[in-house]
Amino acid sequence: METSHFTSGAPAVVITRVAQRLWHALADDRVIGRCEATTRPDGRIFVSIDAWHRSVFDQLADAMVTQLRGPLHTIVDEADAELTAGWERAGFTLRRREWEYSVPTGAGPVLAPPGVTIVPRGSASEGPLRALDRVVRAEVEAAVGWQEMPAEVLPHPPGDTVVDPALYAAAADAGEYVGLVRVVQVPRLPRIGLIAVRADHRRRGIARALLAEVLGSLHAAGIPAASAEVNEANPAATALFEGAGAHRVSSNLELVRHGE
Repeated sequence: METSHFTSGAPAVVITRVAQRLWHALADDRVIGRCEATTRPDGRIFVSIDAWHRSVFDQLADAMVTQLRGPLHTIVDEADAELTAGWERAGFTLRRREWEYSVPTGAGPVLAPPGVTIVPRGSASEGPLRALDRVVRAEVEAAVGWQEMPAEVLPHPPGDTVVDPALYAAAADAGEYVGLVRVVQVPRLPRIGLIAVRADHRRRGIARALLAEVLGSLHAAGIPAASAEVNEANPAATALFEGAGAHRVSSNLELVRHGE
């Protein structure tokens, strides 16, 4: 957990690298701060610091950035100005902003376009689902690049991007899948982690029908809302969620420090 409220004072500390990507700040042989770096499945290295003192934060950050090769990333709540300033002192700059949305589940069904069938979440066939996922990722990578998508935290083997087919609903046209949506159940509330339609089937209303399907199933289960993250530079996704009645509740900043 990264603290957003640093205490006053400057304790004398020793920064120790206790593992390949883990640093501790020690004062009188007690751990009073820690820094950790992890590699996400999409290949980006994300770093976090847990420290209550500003000086400890700065020393941990300095040790980390001098011993790791960039680029390095971190995520902060935009409302946390003090924490953001700490990362900026360490040479991190704004890369992008992600809006956090609360999406109500009771808006009602949306008809799929003619010829398209919506396959409910948990009923999609694994083979066609994996094939579509590979196509969608290749299309995104060839356009804006997958690094512009929200940072993924779901673990998976290399080349296997569908962790659990039961998390997905799909859209089928002429016997093949052309769209998908993934909903992950997390402790706070369900998260819509990915919604995508094959490039040659976009602007037909498939994404709206997929979103309505999963929101309807959540509503039937007594769940009043889901969450979603949308890159502010993605107007199509913004229009999709706001058209479903979603409203912004917060925003996160992805900061990056490029290598020397």
